[in-house]
Amino acid sequence: MATPETHMTRRGRDNPVALARLTGAFYLYIIVAGIFAEAFVRGTLVNSGDAAATAANITGAESLWRIGLTAELLMLAADIFVALLLYELLKPVSRRLALLGAGFHLVSTAIAGFKSVLLLAPLMLLGGGDYLQAFGQQQIEAATLFAIKLHGQTYDISLFAFGISCLFKGYLIYRSGFLPRILGALIVLAGLCYFANSVLNILSPEFASGLFPWIMLPCLVGEAGLTLWLLIVGLNKETWMARAQVQPA
Repeated sequence: MATPETHMTRRGRDNPVALARLTGAFYLYIIVAGIFAEAFVRGTLVNSGDAAATAANITGAESLWRIGLTAELLMLAADIFVALLLYELLKPVSRRLALLGAGFHLVSTAIAGFKSVLLLAPLMLLGGGDYLQAFGQQQIEAATLFAIKLHGQTYDISLFAFGISCLFKGYLIYRSGFLPRILGALIVLAGLCYFANSVLNILSPEFASGLFPWIMLPCLVGEAGLTLWLLIVGLNKETWMARAQVQPA
């Protein structure tokens, strides 16, 4: 009986260009939805220094907050597809390294799932349930902002795992021959930036804040470049097919 993995493998071997473009489509959604949720939802509603203003903003724009949360949840599904599809595309270069890249990617996605749950806390805290009568308004507002800040810290941890994943995937892209080497180098650089940003946010938050957002620009360039290449060009089918016949470890 054919398993989902063997089915995907057969589809990939039949048309790896279509598989690459599907990966690019999911990746594009992740980038667009991530920018929307961060810049146009939390960026407009969250005041990191004022818990009362943040609570009032979320209460006054609850629908926008829910849309942002929904966008994040759909990002999780898209991220799982990207992890599995990139494994399928890169395993002709090295199955073991592709598996490591996918593994760290999925760990990152699991952590990101927890951070998304934290965005439910403001809705529950500000919903006015009877069980919240034991807390004062200032306590509820403080807890709301705490949950949002913890969401950000958890995101940094998820990017730690994702950064390691990028190191494996960037190396495989660089070696592949069916994708441009420059994209592989950029993804490795993105992985190093994700890794450094996450570690510095734990070791020295003040120093890390001085590097932000510049430290994340290589990540945007590398991932956007890979996304557009996969979506528009795909990959070199002949080279991919030749490497897929070898099936390296």
